[in-house]
Amino acid sequence: MIIGGYILTETYTLADGLVVPKIGFGTYKLTGATGVNAITSAIDAGYRLLDTAVNYENEGMVGEAIRRTAVPRAQLTITSKLPGRHHHYQEAIATIEESLYRAGLDYYDLYLIHWPNPITGQYVEAWQALIDAQRFGLVRSIGVSNFLPEHLEKLQKETGILPVINQIELHPYFNQAAQRQFDTNHQILTEAWSPLGRGTRNNVLQDPVIQQLAEKYHHTAGQIILRWQTQMNVLPIPKSTHLKRQIENLTIFDFELSDTDRAKIDALTKVDGRYSQQDPAKYEEF
Repeated sequence: MIIGGYILTETYTLADGLVVPKIGFGTYKLTGATGVNAITSAIDAGYRLLDTAVNYENEGMVGEAIRRTAVPRAQLTITSKLPGRHHHYQEAIATIEESLYRAGLDYYDLYLIHWPNPITGQYVEAWQALIDAQRFGLVRSIGVSNFLPEHLEKLQKETGILPVINQIELHPYFNQAAQRQFDTNHQILTEAWSPLGRGTRNNVLQDPVIQQLAEKYHHTAGQIILRWQTQMNVLPIPKSTHLKRQIENLTIFDFELSDTDRAKIDALTKVDGRYSQQDPAKYEEF
């Protein structure tokens, strides 16, 4: 639906009551004036959830885009993420504060642990810092990114508190059925990073099944994938610097894929479908 010149999207309600859009805007590798322009364009088109991270080195750019737009801050959901090098409690708190200073914000709506880094094994300490940051008013809701069931179970065992969101790699070639089911069973919303593929390494947009469905439903391949994700209660965060593509990615709530066609996309998943060797069971990102 388009009202007042921008597209309205549907919403999810997280376990803690925070209401978030069913689709967001990723900012990975967006920097400088080009990035500010892309994000401002996305907000004006109707995006209300923006995803950044300390390791993206663009929190300041996101903040500048927020200041340039006419959309009130209260209508935006802003996410950032804690890097692995700052999992120690005091460093984590300071990093969240620095994130806010860089973006020029009083609070983040969502703050996530970027990776569990299980070999280093300090993610529970980092999680306690996020719990306290929420109590201090620095962030509204807290979550994680790239966490496996065993990591989530440890958080619950050690702190008694589960994240409200888990941002993971999820696309037609790696649909994460087991992880999604675990998240659902524990009232954790699954969010999808790089939902439309990463360049030519995994060009899912050109898959024959996706192309056939795009022709059948008279929508783009990207719209087919994003609708598939939202219909299974996943929150995708696609990225584009082009207004036309930004609008296309938002315009996915005017049709529905049949159960049969969703099953065709489900069948594309692969055991080794990750874009790269970033297995959260052993991958460390600092």
